[in-house]
Amino acid sequence: MPDRLRGIKSFVLRQGRLTPGQTRALKLHWPKFGRAISDGMLNPRTQFSDTGPLHLEIGFGMGDSLAEQARSNPSVNYVGIEVHRPGVGHILMLIDEYELDNLCVYSEDSIDVLREVIPAKSLDAVQVFFPDPWPKKKHHKRRILNRDFVDLIETKLNANGLVHIATDWQPYAEEIEPLFDSITQFNRVAAPLRPQTKFERRGMKLGHTIFDLAYRLVD
Repeated sequence: MPDRLRGIKSFVLRQGRLTPGQTRALKLHWPKFGRAISDGMLNPRTQFSDTGPLHLEIGFGMGDSLAEQARSNPSVNYVGIEVHRPGVGHILMLIDEYELDNLCVYSEDSIDVLREVIPAKSLDAVQVFFPDPWPKKKHHKRRILNRDFVDLIETKLNANGLVHIATDWQPYAEEIEPLFDSITQFNRVAAPLRPQTKFERRGMKLGHTIFDLAYRLVD
């Protein structure tokens, strides 16, 4: 099977303008809470002060939802991945404001992070909230949720690990559901509660239906 994860990016960098606060946060807080692939394999025991469950969020946007999860669940450790610098700067501001020690951030391609620094069988949950739906048919190949990606995630999940996906794009949801239904290693389960995201509120204002899809790895 061809590797559809190699060479096709699921994102386009639209950096936007950094605010003074975001710029300051990147300078002051990245050394403590930011990580890079070049730092080597992530070791949760040394990265975090508590050895609790480990959750990974791919594409956290501006990071308000992820930071709120980390604040509300101090016994859970979180890793966030986001390539857009304003979002990274913003979540670093929130980490400082909330005095979080259970959240670290990567600003690199999520596929590379998963492959190169996330240990096998180390994650209790993977979250992908409101990924770019790439609505035009010619761009569907850029959608991050495909069989190769799910197979990669499976190697990183603990027994009974959870994949939680949210989207407001119905055709994308209708593609994700049969994808997971075709993989016997996952069972559909009720989606856990989560904070609302900026993209979710935007979709709801447009009258979009929110699809929360959750799948648990069969032990």
